[in-house]
Amino acid sequence: MVATADARSWKNLDRTLAVLLMLGAVGHTLGSFKTYGGQPMVLLWALCASVLVVLLGAINLLRVSRPRDAALAWICVAGMICWLACTLAFGRLIGNLLDFRIVIFAVLSTGLILFGVRSAVRSRSN
Repeated sequence: MVATADARSWKNLDRTLAVLLMLGAVGHTLGSFKTYGGQPMVLLWALCASVLVVLLGAINLLRVSRPRDAALAWICVAGMICWLACTLAFGRLIGNLLDFRIVIFAVLSTGLILFGVRSAVRSRSN
């Protein structure tokens, strides 16, 4: 019973990180309109990043529901590593890696990378 409750807690944390990532995409979208509203070309690319983040959150939610799918888990890991790299690159561009936006996306990305690797490794042993 304890192992089941513990597994459920980890699964809930994994889902929560994915949902928070998607909520971060909403914040990214709103901030993009505020910051780049008068620059349609830059706004387009910022909104593309928002779409990417929503899709990453969605496939991570799917991964949680499909614990035996190693390929999906590795796709999630690769996507989250790419998003983490983009996040850190943006932090360097603005000259502040400790900016709230950078820290939040970096923490969420790292957590989802770890959960993705965990899912991939566990799926191979089943």
